[in-house]
Amino acid sequence: MREQGSSIRAIFSLPVIVAALGYFVDIYDLVLFSIVRVPSLKSFGLSGKELIDYGVYLLNMQMIGMLLGGILWGWLGDKKGRLKIMFASILLYSLANIANGFVSSLPAYAILRFIAGVGLAGELGAGITLVSEVLHTKI
Repeated sequence: MREQGSSIRAIFSLPVIVAALGYFVDIYDLVLFSIVRVPSLKSFGLSGKELIDYGVYLLNMQMIGMLLGGILWGWLGDKKGRLKIMFASILLYSLANIANGFVSSLPAYAILRFIAGVGLAGELGAGITLVSEVLHTKI
């Protein structure tokens, strides 16, 4: 019975809760960006092939950010601690996404999607590692 109590405490520990909330916000961001990408690009006057091309460019910028962010945050997580890195990466992509709401140029939009991707990768990598360290295989 003692083991079961420690398992329940592990599930409700800070790293697990923060990672779960971070994953929720990550997925929400990806879904929301998929919904608002086209209307937001239309508000810049893009249409037709230009709309598709720039939409793909924004997605690519986010993916490049995730690739580089995974490397950067992984290295920082080893040096500074994963919980700190998880909070920092959540802050980074949150600020980038808030700034996306006020973007006034296409280059700024692309840069902010890149920054959001960097932050997104940090939360995912640190969160997965922290949860696997906190939760034991017996749960």
